[in-house]
Amino acid sequence: MRTGFTPEEIDSYRTLGHLHVTAFLDDTELRRWQKIVTSAVEDRIGHPLRGQPAGHRENPYSNVFLQLMLLSRTHEDVRELMHNPKLGELAATLAGLDHIHIWHDQALIKEPLANATAFHRDVPFWSFDSSQAISIWVALDDATPENGCLYLLPGSQHLTDYEHTPIGVNMGELPSRYPELATIEPVAVPARAGDAIYIDGMVAHGAGCNMTLSYRRAMTCAYMPHGVRFNGKKNILTDEYMGQLEIGDVLDNEAELPTIYQQ
Repeated sequence: MRTGFTPEEIDSYRTLGHLHVTAFLDDTELRRWQKIVTSAVEDRIGHPLRGQPAGHRENPYSNVFLQLMLLSRTHEDVRELMHNPKLGELAATLAGLDHIHIWHDQALIKEPLANATAFHRDVPFWSFDSSQAISIWVALDDATPENGCLYLLPGSQHLTDYEHTPIGVNMGELPSRYPELATIEPVAVPARAGDAIYIDGMVAHGAGCNMTLSYRRAMTCAYMPHGVRFNGKKNILTDEYMGQLEIGDVLDNEAELPTIYQQ
């Protein structure tokens, strides 16, 4: 696993809102991640990760991807992967933080012939507002323009607000709401298996459709800066924790939102 970043990489991330890190995992680490994540996904969905194209579901959005949230809470090996302090340190370094928490982990899998993921931002879905939230997206298969690689709008993290905007059916719905985004040429970020892409929580991003008959697996983890405050959105918070919160409270429940790195 990568152990650090150059000043040029840090500057690039903070300017563009993303950083593509090639060979983030070595071959041994990649095989381990592939095995563990696939096992956790299959345990969750109750059958092997194979079968019919995505179009068997009832609406366009449900045919975008398999989204398996918080696998680390139900699978001990995933927890070990996601709670690696080195992952937290790397994310904190890019975001300029000295204390960072895990917000959530999730597997994002494009099934065969899956629909595109429309442009969106992550933070407006979450229970806090922050310009320093960050996610890591790790390719477990090669991600190509043919099977649904990521597309990003560089620099867009500075051009919108925290208003929640759903991920719609139309790829261009978000730029239609924020016209400045429509001036940015989307950048495709193909990735080899084992690469990582760091994504600013406010940068607009999406993914292409999967025009192949193979799966495109990725494992992600989102990170929350220390000291952020509850904005009223439930997202991944448990009912029990939600019942204790009022808008403006600091999100400080270590059981649900554990510290992964503190300087």
